[in-house]
Amino acid sequence: MQKLRKILFPFSLLYGGIVWLRNKFFDWEWISSKAYEFPVICVGNLSVGGTGKSPMIEYLIRLLKEDYRIATLSRGYKRKTKGFYLLKGEEEAIQTGDEPLQFKNKFPNIEVAVDENRQNGIFQLRKLQPKPEIILLDDAFQHRKVKPGFSILLTAYDSIYAKDLMLPAGNLREPKVGAKRANIIVVTKCPESLTVEKQQSIKTKLKLKTHQNIYFSFINYAEEITNEKNKLKLEDLQQKEFTLVTGIAKPKPLVEFLKKKELNFIHHNFPDHHNFSEKEIIALQKEDFILTTEKDFMRLKNVISSEKLYYLPIKQDFLNHKTRFDKEVLQWVNSNL
Repeated sequence: MQKLRKILFPFSLLYGGIVWLRNKFFDWEWISSKAYEFPVICVGNLSVGGTGKSPMIEYLIRLLKEDYRIATLSRGYKRKTKGFYLLKGEEEAIQTGDEPLQFKNKFPNIEVAVDENRQNGIFQLRKLQPKPEIILLDDAFQHRKVKPGFSILLTAYDSIYAKDLMLPAGNLREPKVGAKRANIIVVTKCPESLTVEKQQSIKTKLKLKTHQNIYFSFINYAEEITNEKNKLKLEDLQQKEFTLVTGIAKPKPLVEFLKKKELNFIHHNFPDHHNFSEKEIIALQKEDFILTTEKDFMRLKNVISSEKLYYLPIKQDFLNHKTRFDKEVLQWVNSNL
């Protein structure tokens, strides 16, 4: 792997230079970027996948939905439709993308839309009556044609951007200097035992700007699995062998969690946002019991019997300073309404 990185490093320098120049064109206003007079919050990362953007979006929805009209806007990765699409919640993932469908199913009272053109998506959402007061942009940190008022940058504990390289030698899709655009940096998927000393070490490595605060979060796995109709206790799976199906960027934490529960399973690992082929679906239909992620459940629930397809819900939580995080977001929202 180290040898391959050395071979690819010159291409990373070239790609990084192109992205850096593009960002400078936005910074110098040679390419226009649209700002808004209402709260637009961006959640994103510098790397490709696996930092926990969906749990963060859901956390923000829970934080804001009782007091404000909320909308989320995603591009709808790997969907077969084009342009602006406002979800009803009855679609298949192939029409909308898995994560937007997950948001709409979980929070049916908020508006969820997809559009690869974020400016147009925001314009269309604000035409709704009543119009959303706050728009959450999912995975939009590199979409510089929209200038969010508030940006939350995520970086995974096991691969913080300070130690990474640009594509293709590494996983960064823009240079580390881009982190300066964030208001908040959240180190996600931390071990719950992470010490204050280790947190301080990571903070030092990330070289935060004076306007930035850092927070540390972890994934909180539920003790029950569900398929939207039935629920089972996770401990009930100890009596059977089952199939784990994942189509996410980094399934390792989930696999380790299930192993700690001493569960017996076979793992079928697919690429992130994988659209299952007919052959793969036929094979999965023959399995006796399938546990999957909520995102994968959105793609499989209409083709696998609900009697044997379940997912394990997750939530993001904070190791400490949760109240401070909530307060920082709410104060900014209230000052921009």
